[in-house]
This record gives sequence, C-alpha cells and structure tokens, in this order.
Amino acid sequence: MITTSPTEFLEAFAALAPLPGAAATARAAYLVAPAEFALAAESARDNRYMDMSLAVDPLKALAQHGALAQALRADVPVITFPGDPATPDAVFPNNVFGTAPGRLVIGRMRHPVRQREAERADIRAFFGDVLGYDEIDLSGCDGLVAELTGSLIIDRARGVGYCGLSERCDMAGAQAMLKAFELRLMFCFELAEGEYHTNVVLTLLASRAAIIAADGFRDPAAAQAIVGAYGSRAIWISPAQKQAFAGNAITLSDQRVWMSACAAASLTDAQVATLADYGFAVGAVELDEIEKAGGSLRCCVGEIY
Repeated sequence: MITTSPTEFLEAFAALAPLPGAAATARAAYLVAPAEFALAAESARDNRYMDMSLAVDPLKALAQHGALAQALRADVPVITFPGDPATPDAVFPNNVFGTAPGRLVIGRMRHPVRQREAERADIRAFFGDVLGYDEIDLSGCDGLVAELTGSLIIDRARGVGYCGLSERCDMAGAQAMLKAFELRLMFCFELAEGEYHTNVVLTLLASRAAIIAADGFRDPAAAQAIVGAYGSRAIWISPAQKQAFAGNAITLSDQRVWMSACAAASLTDAQVATLADYGFAVGAVELDEIEKAGGSLRCCVGEIY
C-alpha cells in the first residue's frame, strides 16, 4: 500500500504489527572506497549540499573513509569495495545498491555519472554468486527514478517505507521500490524545495525513534505524522544542524547511532541526552573531506540484510 495522506498513513501504521523475526538493523555493511576523490558536476546540479568551488584532498578523503570502515566494525562486519575514478559519487553506494533478506536491489539513478555505478559486475557478483541473493534490477527501467535508500528510509522491523519525492525519486520509482523491497506500507511525501534525498532530513533509529528536520518536508504534516508513528520519540534538528548532516545518520546496532564528527558536534547536550534516553550512544567519525561531495556518513554505508 502507498499513501500520500498523513492521516491515512497513521491509521495504516497503527494496524501493523512488527514482522516476526525481522531485524531492525543490518547484519553487515559495505562501503565503496573513494578513488581519486573529486566532486561530480552532474550531481551538483540538484544537490544543495555541494560546493563546486571547494578544493578536495583525495588522500585525506581516502584516510577518512578507511577510518569510517574501522569504526563501523565495532558494530557489524564491514566490506570495502575498491573505488573507480570514473564514478566519483560511488563513495555513496546506498543510493545504487540496496538489500532486503535474500535480495539485492539496484536503483535507477537520475544522473549518467551515477548510472555507471550500477554496472559494477563485482558488486553484483558478490551479492549474487557469493551470498546467493536474487537480483532485482531497476537500473534499466525507463520512465522512473529511484535512488534507493537515499530517497527511501525503511523501518525494517515493520516493513514500512518513507519515500521523499524529488528529482531523485518520482512516484513510479516509489512504486518500484515498494515492490522490490517487499514493503507492506509506504508513506510518500514531497521534500522541500531544494532537498534531494530523504536521508539528509530523516533517520530512523533501529525502528524505534527518529532524527528529523522539519524544514526538509514540503508539508509539515508529513514530518509530524512520521514522528507521531513513533510515539513522538524524535530528535528535531534545526536547519543548521541539517546542513551539518545531523540527519544523515545510521544505526547498525540497537545501542548506537553513527554520524559524522561535524554532525555530532552540532547536537546540543539536550539532544545527546535524549538519544541516550532512547538507548543510543553517539558514534562519530571525521568525514569533512567526503562531505564536500554533498553526502555524509549514512550515504557512505550500504546495509546488508
């Protein structure tokens, strides 16, 4: 079921019980290393978090990425695939490759520079030949845009998706992802003007709370409905905190939320205390060099379910 109505969504959400045996967090993660790290001009056309005037340091980006992989291993096994200079945005693989138990989903990217990432035979072979996952390939589907878990935030414990519509995901893409991830319910809403991905304005914390930026939604009622679904267990972040990527976080265990050092520094003491009340410590990694490309920690992490 797909709905665009906050009221209809809340009614449907209330009727859903958690999926038996469904894990709220991933069993492993994968990254794609930056190679000759650079800013992609195509992506900058609709990514307000990029500044093409900035100089980047490829070696610093590589070092920060390695530190990220090492840090995340505290919670889950982590695999890092090599990068490719021809695909500078591949450091953000969760937009292109997503998983559900037994399935690999390949997204339909908007920009050609990112569409090339979907062609990687080694990543496809890892999931197909090594893990035995079925492949659901949206990359060749004309007439839709579906940038996977950039646009779609998934409550894995309940099989519920939150899909922000923008230039990076349209309604046809949302419908394709509903089927590909076998979700029971999807709430679709328009992102605010200038926002490109939902995962910059919304994080679900192990299916029991949220980090959310009200100004990232075109309709404030959509944000309120999402928070209401979780009993108002939410950290509301300011526009400045959103710009610092505090909304671009991820939980890889039930006890910790990971975000960049810049994002963590933007949180107030009260917000950190509230996260602790919800059962989450904050894990932080320096990613300022990678953030110049318009994404942060959550964008770098592909989940393996």
